[in-house]
Amino acid sequence: MNARVLDGEIITTRFEDTRAYRGVRTRRIFAFLLDYFFVALLTIPFAILVAILGLLTFGLGWTLFSVLVPMVAILYIWNTLGSRDQATTGMKIMGIRLEKLDGSRIDGMTAVVHSVLFWAGNVILTPLVLLVTLFSDRKRTLHDLLLGTVVTRTDI
Repeated sequence: MNARVLDGEIITTRFEDTRAYRGVRTRRIFAFLLDYFFVALLTIPFAILVAILGLLTFGLGWTLFSVLVPMVAILYIWNTLGSRDQATTGMKIMGIRLEKLDGSRIDGMTAVVHSVLFWAGNVILTPLVLLVTLFSDRKRTLHDLLLGTVVTRTDI
């Protein structure tokens, strides 16, 4: 058995260590804002390509503008959150990562579903859905509970 004692408590897994969740809610908020900024920056070159395509197709290509930002965001999430690091660029800067409770890796599809559930929850239930973190174990959001994931600090 791989157990250790911390402040009189026996800790058997990394997920039971309360230090892994200190400040995670605040770090998630700032990571979200950073990732929004990065997606906006990544959208610029693609917007230029769509504008040129629109000119070449006599305006038909400009219809791609309607799906441009969601597609860039999905590709960003797939390639960052679904990577080996299991964290977006904003999450890496803030020192957090997304993990599955069963210990398996986050793949690209799970990362995208996690993000889509976040946005769907906000659209349907308003941002009040984020209040779940105040009452859930390990400061998990509703979409974390649905997918069996948790966000932890990387420095613990």
